Amino acid sequence: MVTLSLVTATAPPEPLHESARNANYDIQVRLDVEQRMLIGSQTLEWTNITDRETDEMWFHLYWNGWRNDRSTWMKGDRIRDRSDLSGDVRESDWSWIEVDRIEWLGTETLDLTDESRFATPDDGNADDRTVLVVSLPNAVQPGETAQIRMEWRSKIPKTFARTGARGEYYFFAHWFPKLGVFEGERGWNCHQFHSTTEFFSDYGVYDVTMTVPESYELGATGRPLETTETADGQRSHRYHQADVHAFTWTTSPDYVVLERMFAREGLPTVAMRLMMQAEHLGQADRHFAATEAALESYGQWYGPYPYGHVTVVDPAWGSGAGGMEYPTLFTSGTRLFNPKGMDSPESVTIHEAGHQFWYGLVGNNEFEDAWIDEGFNTFSTIRTLETSFGPKVLSRRFVEPPGGGRGFFPLLFRDIELSRWDERRVRFRQSAESDIPDSHTFRYFPGTAGNISYSKTALWLATLERHLGWEVLQPILSTFFERYRYRHPDAADFIAVAEEVSGQDLSWFFDQVHYDHVAFDYAVHSISSVPAEPTGFIDGDPEPVYNEPEDDPDSGRWLSEVIVQRNGGGVFPVDVLLQFEDGEERRFQWDGSETWKAFTVTRESKLRRAVVDPDRVLMLDVNYSNNGRSVESRADLPAGKWSTRWLVWAQDLFTTFAYFI
Repeated sequence: MVTLSLVTATAPPEPLHESARNANYDIQVRLDVEQRMLIGSQTLEWTNITDRETDEMWFHLYWNGWRNDRSTWMKGDRIRDRSDLSGDVRESDWSWIEVDRIEWLGTETLDLTDESRFATPDDGNADDRTVLVVSLPNAVQPGETAQIRMEWRSKIPKTFARTGARGEYYFFAHWFPKLGVFEGERGWNCHQFHSTTEFFSDYGVYDVTMTVPESYELGATGRPLETTETADGQRSHRYHQADVHAFTWTTSPDYVVLERMFAREGLPTVAMRLMMQAEHLGQADRHFAATEAALESYGQWYGPYPYGHVTVVDPAWGSGAGGMEYPTLFTSGTRLFNPKGMDSPESVTIHEAGHQFWYGLVGNNEFEDAWIDEGFNTFSTIRTLETSFGPKVLSRRFVEPPGGGRGFFPLLFRDIELSRWDERRVRFRQSAESDIPDSHTFRYFPGTAGNISYSKTALWLATLERHLGWEVLQPILSTFFERYRYRHPDAADFIAVAEEVSGQDLSWFFDQVHYDHVAFDYAVHSISSVPAEPTGFIDGDPEPVYNEPEDDPDSGRWLSEVIVQRNGGGVFPVDVLLQFEDGEERRFQWDGSETWKAFTVTRESKLRRAVVDPDRVLMLDVNYSNNGRSVESRADLPAGKWSTRWLVWAQDLFTTFAYFI
């Protein structure tokens, strides 16, 4: 049912300390565990904060993405080969959302149920029902407020895209008819649901009452206002939250709930609520520590977390609901056998807690510019891990479960430290030239979309940090965060802030990493170091002079020459480092624009090695293996080093097994 009332509104508040609050929801929903259904009703109060009128409202019906295998979401999911459908598909695995009644609440209540239609603005797929358009009896003018009431039912799916049910575990994200974003002259921004993109909506106030069996524990976006018992053995939980752009909740009889306070000087206190699976209680401290690390690092680097509370959810095993962000609530992810050093749950917890800032507070359009939240947050996650948890060590898991996946039993190789950037570099190299980031994210090739949004963006941010310095990049990010908190920034907004704060023209950089898809690859092509005595016809002498290979290498000076190349299309200033056998070094700056360049040095010492970009400033280089070259190859050194270590590890492993035999 939809009700729409028109009220003249004052200008929206300046979004510095609170949002525009122009999309406000009052929702009542009941969980039917027998039928695996949600039955709900909602009243939406929406204010037109643009300078254009509209006679329509566009809604997302996300759960229709899993209505059948012909939806746009399912088609994209098959292409990226990461389908949540595996094995036999039962009828109960699918889902749908049906809007039974729509009412406009104005001076009189009007039934608009028959004034609605499905739209497919992205691909024209007639089988897709993830966008619902409602025609209004009157246009909503700039500054006016409209009210629409809906009654709807949702069939709960087997967990798709981290929402749904597994046994008595329920997790509900984007579960109700969700209004798109009206952008004035551009009209309604309400994309179909795609498997490689997430969400976009306006900020508002949510007042939601959820009725579930009384034995079920419940967690949700916001703070609880009241809990009431019903006559039929149910319990209603009312939650409230302002200045958010979504509402998510979870319920299960198996949760164990723990609570702690985050308190750091200079930052607001935050009540942390951890909803754990009983078998993971031994890892509770690690979940809290990772959440605190994110709140502290992001709060100090970018700006404070303003909500005062956050809920951390440890999802049920096999639910597929782990590692996802929602306002004031997120899911982490861990395992039963999970020693410290595996970076789990620390990494995923920091990442999803970090999304409270990049996505939660800076509300970019994830359909079109997912890189703003995913890439910024990936960069920040790695930086927080380095700051709070130190080096990463090599780990492997063994004994894979039936059907594939990561193994149950872990093994740490604590002697082998890895860069936390290695995984991101590997993923980026697989897709370095696959898409131009400036195109809308939902149009990226599904198989490589994540590598561009997450890894490439994180790597070019890391490159900017190394190029400009953290003392420049940090205020760029904090200024962007503060200026666009509770707003919807795009690429142009960030680039403008970056140039404003740095005081530099950075178009040369963003033209390559955002508006193009060039590959960066600098290499040492050749290296030589020979006695510096002249060769050939010297000073009119009719007889040429030759340097013989057996000449005494210590008798004079050495002529060293290094040729470096730019193999990729990308251009970036790099240093070229020459290291000599006497321990001295020479460093040259190269603007990197030519396809090759020669560097020649004459010294008393022979050249030992040359490296282009020795400080790894250009994190986007697709092939670090060609960045260095030695005059004399010593390939045996690493082989001997690692074979010795592996022999020691193997001996220790066999000794351990022998103990139990």
